[in-house]
Amino acid sequence: MPRFKMTVEYDGTPYVGWQRQDNGHSVQSAIEGAILSLTRETVSIRAAGRTDSGVHALGQVVHADLSRDWAPYKLRNALNAHLALAGEKVSIISVEAVPDVFDARFSALRRHYLYRIISRKSPLAIEAKRAWWVAKELDHEAMHAAAQRLVGHHDFTTFRSAHCQAKSPVRTLDRLDVTRHGDLIEIRASAQSFLHNQIRSFAGTLKLAGEGRMTPQDVRDALDARDRAACGPVAPPEGLYFMQVDYPDAGMLARIDVQETLQDIGDEE
Repeated sequence: MPRFKMTVEYDGTPYVGWQRQDNGHSVQSAIEGAILSLTRETVSIRAAGRTDSGVHALGQVVHADLSRDWAPYKLRNALNAHLALAGEKVSIISVEAVPDVFDARFSALRRHYLYRIISRKSPLAIEAKRAWWVAKELDHEAMHAAAQRLVGHHDFTTFRSAHCQAKSPVRTLDRLDVTRHGDLIEIRASAQSFLHNQIRSFAGTLKLAGEGRMTPQDVRDALDARDRAACGPVAPPEGLYFMQVDYPDAGMLARIDVQETLQDIGDEE
């Protein structure tokens, strides 16, 4: 069966999260519903990461196996038409045919997330449900300095959800940068994989550093404690965006045996 890789954008506000669930409508069920309406095929799609309720995506990646060998642009346009008819807040940005060794989840080399904080006295109107509003002034340089204490290969027990299903809390964090553009503070994180609520836990702890309530050493001590109680409050989901996934090129992909490279990537965000 032909396999298709799809890059997907969505507003996570009206959904219970990425994954199909019994307690509400999910992004996965929205796309699978569009595929069913278009092709009359019941398929199960796989995503690069499972996002929580309220989390957005600009570059989520999924793959689907279909019986028909579609022209990618026709499949993109047709799925978007069905998503629009259903009133979904989901858009298929691109579609490409890929070899059957490609797996949206397990072939990923690196995932990139963005967390947005708007630090100002006035509440949000346009950006409501698109960023975390913090009325206090935050020192983004202090936040960045604290963030650097978390980069590297560590046991991130402190920064994982109590409900995280990953077998190991050990991860390698490649990047955690904090920058400011006017009232907007951006936290950008990159790693091969993340634990459940890891980035939102980072954001809540770094906010405390921005308020002067934690020093960079305090943040490092929290990491070393390997204790969830040492973590700051978990930041709300509306500030989090799944931005991009990196994959090997076609030549390398053809040499990868997915069964030999399966990772314990947990719940993601």
